[in-house]
Amino acid sequence: MSSLGDKHGATGINPKKLTYEEQVKLSAEAPNLGVHIANRLVELGCTTAFAVPGDFNLLLLDQLLKHPQLQMAWCCNELNAGYAADGYARKKGIGCCVVTFSVGGFSALNAIAGAMSEDLPVIVISGVPNSNDYAQNRVLHHTTGMTNPASGGFNQQLRCFKEVTCYQATLNHVEDAHRLIDEAISAALVRKKPAYIEVCCNLADATHPSFTRPPVPYMLPHAHTNPNSCQAAVDAVGEVLDKAIKPVLLAGPRLRHGHERDAFLELAQSSKYAVAIQPDAKGMVPEDLEGFIGLYWGSISWPCVCEIVESADVVVCCGTVWTDYSTVGYSLLLRPDHIINVGDHRVTVKSGATYGCITSEHFLSALAKRVKPNPTAVTAFQRMSTPMPPPERQGPNEQLQVKVLFKHIQEMLTPNTCVLSEVGDSWFNTQKLRLPRGCAYEMQMRYGSIGWSVGATLGYAAACAPSVYDIKACDISQLSGTEGMHQGKEATEQPNRQAVMAESQHTRVISLIGDGSFQMTCQDVSTMLRYGLNPIIFLINNLSYTIEVQIHDGPYNAIMNWDYEGMVKCLNNGQGRLWTAKVQTEEQLEDAIAKATNEHKNHLCFIEVIVDRDDCSKELLEWGTRVGAANGRPHSPH
Repeated sequence: MSSLGDKHGATGINPKKLTYEEQVKLSAEAPNLGVHIANRLVELGCTTAFAVPGDFNLLLLDQLLKHPQLQMAWCCNELNAGYAADGYARKKGIGCCVVTFSVGGFSALNAIAGAMSEDLPVIVISGVPNSNDYAQNRVLHHTTGMTNPASGGFNQQLRCFKEVTCYQATLNHVEDAHRLIDEAISAALVRKKPAYIEVCCNLADATHPSFTRPPVPYMLPHAHTNPNSCQAAVDAVGEVLDKAIKPVLLAGPRLRHGHERDAFLELAQSSKYAVAIQPDAKGMVPEDLEGFIGLYWGSISWPCVCEIVESADVVVCCGTVWTDYSTVGYSLLLRPDHIINVGDHRVTVKSGATYGCITSEHFLSALAKRVKPNPTAVTAFQRMSTPMPPPERQGPNEQLQVKVLFKHIQEMLTPNTCVLSEVGDSWFNTQKLRLPRGCAYEMQMRYGSIGWSVGATLGYAAACAPSVYDIKACDISQLSGTEGMHQGKEATEQPNRQAVMAESQHTRVISLIGDGSFQMTCQDVSTMLRYGLNPIIFLINNLSYTIEVQIHDGPYNAIMNWDYEGMVKCLNNGQGRLWTAKVQTEEQLEDAIAKATNEHKNHLCFIEVIVDRDDCSKELLEWGTRVGAANGRPHSPH
C-alpha cells in the first residue's frame, strides 16, 4: 500500500479509525451521497475540507457536516480554499476543497492548476445545477447563458477542469456515484494530481444501496517493476558508477511521494556520494546527512555546490524537474552525457540506453546494495567550502536588512517548525536556511503563483493539528453574544474552545510573505484567526513586486503601501488570538520574535518587517536577470 504521508515522513492528523457501522451511527442516518463522500475522505485521513458556500452546494455542505470526523473550514474565497487544500495535501498526502458551480469553481481554477503542477492530490468537489436541468434547454444563473449542449451546456466548468485535473466525474444520478467517486479519488492518489467531482444540487442527500455497504479499503499497489529490466538498469548504472571519479546524487521534488525518498537515502548512505538538492526538494533530504553539500541551483547555488555538481563525471538525478526557474533561465552547465535520470518509471543512462517499467523505489534500493562507497566529491567539497559568517549586528537606529531578518529566522527553526516561502525574494533567502532534522519546508516552485502562501499557510497549519482538534469547537464565529470580543493584541484570556488547537499544535508554521503577494490573498488570515491557528507570518514590506522588478522593472511593479499590521487587526476585529508587531530595526525584530515564540506562542503572530525597496538578495538579482533574458529571447521560426 502506498504511503499517504507528507514528504517529511509525518502524516499529520491521524484520527481514531471508526468502523463503517460506527460512522453511519454517528451520522444519525443511513449514509447518503454527501455522507458517503465524507466517509471516503475521512478514511484517507483528509479530516478537514476547505469550503465556500453557494446555492448549488448548500445541501451538499449540510451532508458533509453530518460526519463527526470531517471538519469544514469556511474560507473567504475559492482561490484561497484551493490554496488551503494545496497546503493541506503537502502535509497529509491529500486535500479537499468544496465550491459552488461556475462563480466558485472558476475562482478556484488557478489554485488547482498550481496543485496539478506541484503533483498534489487535491479533490475538488463542486455543487452543480439540478440533475433535471441537464436535459432541459433553459438558462440558469451562474452560467454563461449558453444552454445548447453543442456549446457546452452546463459543462463549461468541467471542460476547464479537464486541463488541470487527472479525472473528472459528474454525479447527476446516484446509480454509479459510488464507482465514480472511488475512481476519482484513486486516480488522484495514484497519479499525484487533482481530481474533480461535480454533485448535482438535488442529489446530495439521495441514498443508494451502494452507500450502505462498507467501502472497499483503498489499496494502492506499487507500480509494477519488471525485475529483468530493473536488474539490467542496476547492472548498467553500477558499471558506470564503478568507473566514476566524483559521482554526485541530486534529489528533486518528485521524491515527495511514496517510498522513493527512503530508497534515495538508503543509496546516499551506502554510496557515500555527495548529495545536493533542487530548490523545491529542500526538506526532503536531512541536511545533517553525511555527504549533504546543499542547494544546487546553477549560478545561485550554495557556495561551491555548483562547482562540485557541474564538474562531476556522473550525476544521478532522482525525481528532478527542470524548468526555466530551476535552471536559472536555462543556464545550467550540466552535461547530458554525465547524467543518469531516475524517475517517471524509467532509468536513462547518460545519453544512451533507457530501461522502462521500473519504479524509482525498487531501482534505488537495488542500486544501494550494488554500489561501492566513493566519497571523493564530498572530500573535494569540504576542501573548497568555508562557512559563511552571519551578518554583523546592526546599529540601534539602522534600517533592518533582509539578511539580518533571516539570520534571526534561522535561530527560530526547530524540528517542530515548517518554513513556508512565498514566491519572491523569500525563495532565495529561505534556501540559505539550514533546516534541523524534522523541520519542514514548502514552496510553490513550478507554478509560482504569487499569493499562494496565505491559503497554503491556512491549510498546512490545519493539517498540523493533532487528532483532538475540533475545528467546529475552535470556530469563534459560533461564540454567543460578545464572548471573545474586544480583546486586543495583548489579550491573554481567550475562550477555551478557540485555544484547543493552538495549545496542542505539534508543528508551527513560519511563513515569509511579500507585500505584493499578501495583497492578492490576505482575506484568509481571518480564517486562520477564526479557527485558532497559530502561525508566525513575517510580512516583508518593500513597496513592490520585488521578483518582477528583478525580471523586468516598470511602473507597474510599484504597489500601494498598506498598513498591513492595521489591516490584520481589522480582519480580526478583536475576536481571535492575534498578536502583531511592526519592526524596522534589528532590536525591534528580536523583541518581536521573543514575544511570538514565548508569551504569544498560542496566537497567530503577524510581524510586519519594513525594509528598503532595493534590499534584495544577490541571488534574486542573478536569477531575475537570467530568467528575464530567457523570456526575451528573439523569435525563432520552427
